[in-house]
Amino acid sequence: MSTNNTHTTSPTQKALRRLLKNKPAILGMVLIVLAVIIAILGYAITPDSTPNANDQVNEINLKPPGFSVPMLKVRKNREVPQRNFFGKMLYGTENPYKLIPMSDYNIDESHIYVEVYSEDETLENTSVFGLADVVYPLSVTHPEVITTKGAAIFQTIDNQQNTVSATELKSQIEDAHIYMHTYHFGTDGLGRCLLSRLLIGIRVSLAVGLLAVLISLTIGITMGAIAGYFGGRVDDFIMLIINTMWSIPTLLLVFALVLALGRGFWQIFVAVGLTMWVDVARIVRGQVMALREIQFVEAANSLGFSDGRIIRRHILPNILGPVMVVAAANFAIAILIEAGLSYLGFGIQPPTPSWGTMLAENYSFLLKSNNPFPAIVPGLAIMLMVLAFNLVGNGFRDALDVKTKLG
Repeated sequence: MSTNNTHTTSPTQKALRRLLKNKPAILGMVLIVLAVIIAILGYAITPDSTPNANDQVNEINLKPPGFSVPMLKVRKNREVPQRNFFGKMLYGTENPYKLIPMSDYNIDESHIYVEVYSEDETLENTSVFGLADVVYPLSVTHPEVITTKGAAIFQTIDNQQNTVSATELKSQIEDAHIYMHTYHFGTDGLGRCLLSRLLIGIRVSLAVGLLAVLISLTIGITMGAIAGYFGGRVDDFIMLIINTMWSIPTLLLVFALVLALGRGFWQIFVAVGLTMWVDVARIVRGQVMALREIQFVEAANSLGFSDGRIIRRHILPNILGPVMVVAAANFAIAILIEAGLSYLGFGIQPPTPSWGTMLAENYSFLLKSNNPFPAIVPGLAIMLMVLAFNLVGNGFRDALDVKTKLG
């Protein structure tokens, strides 16, 4: 006697299988997951780990991708507080050294003579640094003193007098303070690492998208569920609000909210979120109106369950599919709105690296410079991130469509 085991597949499993077979959606998910990992690690993986990746080396502005230059690290003459790994990862840490790009250098028994890098080879700009001044944070009131015996006597900012041989100082400088610095994505108009600012800019885009979507979902689901479930005058009143908001152009409404709330990091989240809840509310309202007449909702009413419980436990779980689709689309829209606001000067303010801000700072170089890369890179980043969320949204839509056949 044989028993046939029939495995029933739930609608959720079928939808997941359809989603996993959607290669564009999987590609979008990979891009989003990669962006999230980069955003979390933050300054721990950027070449420039200073706050806002704002370490400016003006002598090497607008350099092309892959540009390399010998660099001298000169110790700043003040205490520079350092953070632990997690503090650095979240907030960055100030560079304790000043970076000097070099064309050439020469070291004698007491000083290092640096020919500062310049595109114009006819210009000569030579800087001179004491050997101890390069390695140690010297006291401003007790400058370095060089003895005739070739030893450097200096007093540090913690008032500790030290003596070290010139030979040892030269060795330390050549081993640890002179290196070849490569800018893989080049530099912007202020000589900042473009790759670092691009990577930190991911945080702004994802943060604006996430919080704006959460705000829009919270308001939209609440308003739409109430309107669709209760109907009547409640529905008429909420639809009046929705239609009024719908009639106002999105960017105009965002501008008004930004001007009312002020320009800043958190204000952008709120302003963008308050403009996107209308789409969510309309979709949720329609779905709830269709479900409230279904038998399981009527059974819940007959059992005496409260309206809040019926909406929360029985209706909302059955409309998550359409909500996920619109949430993915709104995420992409939020990124575009933030970039547009920052480009116009109403969004994230410099020196915080936002992709829109980077476009605004560098767009003039598209025509006036031989290196348009500082403007092209953030534009491509915005395009890829918006494309990724649209691919995921389309994947959710196809996976949740019961008419879609498994391949």
